[in-house]
Amino acid sequence: MNTADQLKEIVRQKYGEIAQTDDQGQPAGGVAVDCGCGPSSCCGPSSLGPANTDATYSILMNDEYTTVNGYSAEADLGLGCGLPTQFAQIRPGDVVVDLGSGAGNDCFVARAETGETSRVIGLDMTPGMIDRARKNAKALGYTNVEFVYGDIEDMPLPDTLADVVVSNCVMNLVPDKAKAFAETYRILKSGGHFSISDIVLIGELPAGLQQDAELYAGCVSGAIQQDDYLGIIAEAGFTNVVIQKQKPINLPQELLLNYLTADEIKAYQQDGRGIFSITVFAEK
Repeated sequence: MNTADQLKEIVRQKYGEIAQTDDQGQPAGGVAVDCGCGPSSCCGPSSLGPANTDATYSILMNDEYTTVNGYSAEADLGLGCGLPTQFAQIRPGDVVVDLGSGAGNDCFVARAETGETSRVIGLDMTPGMIDRARKNAKALGYTNVEFVYGDIEDMPLPDTLADVVVSNCVMNLVPDKAKAFAETYRILKSGGHFSISDIVLIGELPAGLQQDAELYAGCVSGAIQQDDYLGIIAEAGFTNVVIQKQKPINLPQELLLNYLTADEIKAYQQDGRGIFSITVFAEK
């Protein structure tokens, strides 16, 4: 069994590969990145393999970013599962921290909301992503957006730094979620809050389905029950925990038929069980 450190190294390696790809998910040699499955999976089109189509991806994760102020196509690697900045109640002058900032897109959107003279900090544990995000910020001429290398479970950031924390489909990949949310609590100012998009489970999935779902949509890796997820947030000390948005991850019929009859699929789709993308808000 992989240890927490081994799992993090797998994720670091896979996201490092993605950081080296171009806008079509191709490295310099033109071969699609294989993000694998299970805990090594990655979100987004790169993880779906050659069979991926726009229709396939549209049933999965990403919310529409392209019309949002601050959006950068160069920084959008399609790795999210929501639009947390839309719900984060960022105000002009806020210090914003993005956990698992990737190539920087959510940071750039946050900058558009907090202003040109405030501070936006992206934290990521993948050196390749940090390098790419810094290049993107430089190309855009942003001097108030910085990117820091570090682990979400042990952030190299001071206490009471942030007014707002955002994160987009990253916490599910963190082995010790309790520690990650405790760290989030630590870096927030009193009265601060977070808005985090992530993948959770509701109810017991049919045997084997979660594993195959991970092959199909890597962001399922590390997902836990929604109630457990919300419980970890509350145990970290947060209050006013609210689900701001919830949407199902609609797995294809052909995948479900590997485990369920047609009648069982109908019941499964109607009884509220499944894999969901949620955006959660909570206050310190």
